This record gives sequence, C-alpha cells and structure tokens, in this order.
Amino acid sequence: MNKNTWKTVALMLALASVEANAAIDFSEGNAVAVCDNVGKYITQRPKEGKRLFQSDAVEKKIKEIKAMLKNPYLAWMFENCFPNTLDTTVHFRKTNGKPDTFVYTGDIHAMWLRDSGAQVWPYVQLANNDPKLREMLEGVIRRQFICINIDPYANAFNDGPVGGEWQSDMTDMKKELHERKWEIDSLCYPIRLAYHYWKVTGDTSIFDEVWTEAIGNVLQTFKEQQRKDGVGPYKFQRRTERQLDTLNNNGNGAPVNPVGLIVSSFRPSDDATTLQFLVPSNFFAVTSLRKAAEILNAVNKDSNTAQQCLDLANEVETALKKYATYNHPKFGTIYAFEVDGFGNHLLMDDANVPSLLAMAYLGDVDIDDPIYQNTRRFVWSDSNPYFFKGAAGEGIGGPHVAYDMVWPMSIMMKAFTSQCDEEIKACIEMLMTTDADTGFMHESFHKDDPKVFTRSWFAWQNTLFGELIIKLVNDGKLELLNSITTRM
Repeated sequence: MNKNTWKTVALMLALASVEANAAIDFSEGNAVAVCDNVGKYITQRPKEGKRLFQSDAVEKKIKEIKAMLKNPYLAWMFENCFPNTLDTTVHFRKTNGKPDTFVYTGDIHAMWLRDSGAQVWPYVQLANNDPKLREMLEGVIRRQFICINIDPYANAFNDGPVGGEWQSDMTDMKKELHERKWEIDSLCYPIRLAYHYWKVTGDTSIFDEVWTEAIGNVLQTFKEQQRKDGVGPYKFQRRTERQLDTLNNNGNGAPVNPVGLIVSSFRPSDDATTLQFLVPSNFFAVTSLRKAAEILNAVNKDSNTAQQCLDLANEVETALKKYATYNHPKFGTIYAFEVDGFGNHLLMDDANVPSLLAMAYLGDVDIDDPIYQNTRRFVWSDSNPYFFKGAAGEGIGGPHVAYDMVWPMSIMMKAFTSQCDEEIKACIEMLMTTDADTGFMHESFHKDDPKVFTRSWFAWQNTLFGELIIKLVNDGKLELLNSITTRM
C-alpha cells in the first residue's frame, strides 16, 4: 500500500475507535529510535524532574537488567517501558494520614481497577527494597478498596466527584465514576494485587475495615450477578453508534440460565459480552475468591465470610467444568470464551486480560491442563476470528478497535505462557519490530504496518513488557534474550 492508502486506513480505524476520550494516535513515520553521538539510544523517559514517581529500587533494577542485555534495542525498550507507569501515571498522596495512590491508565486520565492493578503489579517484587515504593503500592490497594465501596459495578473512576462525559449513561452513575461497565475482573484485580503485596511484604495493615466492606461488596455483587433471583440491580445503556458500548434487552444484556456462573456484562476490553457468562473472568473469580478467603482466615479471623468466598468459588468452578467446555472438531476439548448456560458457546478469544490465553499467566488454570493447551492452540490460529496474521506480525486482537489490529498484549501473553524457547524468542522479536520505532508498546498495531497503531501512551502494555523481560531473566532465559540479533 502507498502512503495515501495507509492514511485512509488510519482514518477508517480512527472512526472505528472505541473511547471518545482515548486520544487514539494512528501514527506514521514518527520514529524516535535515535542515537547520540556515541551510538547509544536516547531514553524516551521523561526528564527526572518531570517523572511523577521515582523509586530507587526500580532504577536499580533497570540498570541491572540493561547491563545484562546485549541487544541495545531490547535494552532501550526495557528502559523506556518498565518504569512507564511510575514515570507518567502514578499520583501519590496521603489522605487522612494513609497512603492514597490514583493511577491513570495513560492517555485517559481515569483509574481502571483492572489496569491500575496490572500496571503496578511488577513493582511489588521490589517493594521490600524501597519503603517509598512500598508505600505507593499500599496507596494503590487502599484506593482500589475505596473505589469498590463507591460502586462495585463500576470499572473506572475519577479522581474525585468531578463527573465526565459518560454521566449521561442510563445506569446508576455517580460523579466519582468515569464509567460504569460491569466487568467481573474489576473486582478480581484488586484482590490479586492485595494478596501478592501481602505475601511479598507481610503487611496486613491494608486489610482493615475498608477491606472488609469491599470484600462484602464483592461477594454481594458476584452473587447478584449469578442471577438466581432475577436480573439483579444492574442495568446499562448508552446512546452510541457503537454496538458493543451498550447492552440489549433494556440494559440487561442477553439472557442467561442461572447455573452458578457469574454474569459479566462487559469484557476486560470494555466491550459488551455476547453471551454473558465470560469464561476466563469466571475462572479469575474462582482464584480471587480463594485468595480472599485465605486473607479473611489468616488476617481478619473471619471464618464465616471466608467460607462464603470458598463456597462461591466451588460453585462457580463446578459450573465451569460442566458448561465452559466445547468439543472442537479440530482442537478437541477447549474452553469457550463465553457461554450462557443454555448450551450456547462463543468460540473466540480477545487480547485483553483475563483472556483464554492468559488464564495460565494469571494462575487460573495449570499450564499443563490439556484443555488449556488445546485452547491455546485454538486461539492462536485462524479458527479464532480475532487472530490476525500479516507481513509485520501476528496475534490476537478483538472488536474493540478494528479488523487486522494485533494487540502486543496477546504476544506478551503467548510468551508468558510458552514452554518453548523458540516461541518465546519469536514473540520478543515481534514485539521489538512492531513498536513503530518508538521504544514503547501500543494498544494495537496493523498486522501489515506497525506504524499504524492505536494509543501511543498505554501504560499497562509498557509495564507488562518490562515484567516479561524480568521474568525471562529470572527464569534463566538471559542467554535466549541475548541470542536475539533483531535490530542490532
């Protein structure tokens, strides 16, 4: 395609863009991979005085990993990406004497429970080496619990009761809410982060009365959305041209058979579900409830609420075993993406996490589970309608952006869940060659031209890339990383 054609493609994609306020950037030819006069790549991080939060432990880790990596482009990408959440999205303060951290998702100045939990996750491993970092992480967890108690059905929050463009949505909006799309994973990510923080630091101070109120709201919301006693209190409609930004059936979504699974009206992509029992999110709920039960027993000595969590986890797990699988003619038994309890299955995967591919990354299934392995082969194939393969790269996208747009997150999830060195190497090489010469990850890129991409500032994907590189080093894969000659 010539340059004018690509501009037309970019315009068409922009018109298909999801978030009216996402500042989606379909960039072209804006290379920033420039070297100084001694041939070293120039960092794309903000200058020190402009960074929102600085951590000695994170800076030490950046230097440590960079010194190990022989590929200068990979080292440069790691330096740009790993601290991106701290550099550009973390707003730390104290409220009523306690740490309070509001985390932007990037170019949207709101805090998603999912994104913020994932954005700071890889820094937890360094918390014991940096009291300042540990305090910031404590603030994220406390802020997430506060958000849940404001509204457990909301996915994204404002920094205070300031309102916003979605206040006209036909649901129970509050000024503190940026958006009120009910997504199971919004209640799982805070538990995952708090549990991990507790296990690493031993700090139990976060599990106070705000936590106990939050876990009570989580339990109530999950049970309401099993829909055993009707559709429950949540409804959502939006005046929009975009089908997946609203719910059918007067805001209740597609019917479900109450078999024990939990409805998720929206996916982690913030797109409406087709069949409302979203399988990977139900798996995430099971493990999150069990983590919550462990906290409640060990820290709060609340065996009653802990048992409620365990009972619900067991009920959902039993229903998943009965309703979530599908006998595929090519791949054998696989997990469906969505089901409705009536026997209908939606076979696909979306790049956003939790996804079918990411279930092993989150620890929701064993990586050697044969059904998961069958599913993994299915989602990375032409049998998945949202798998795209082109001249520049391949991976999973989703209806959130457009056809042929691959999400780097899916490539990272493939690497995180791979047991094959060559597969991991291919994933890293693909991530290195699809950054549009910017040194950062993007929301998505066109399968035939990575300079056509969405969202130049998306902190989750940046920090996730850093997390992946550190994990590979920790897993003894440094030699593999140093065998990469791409872009040297």
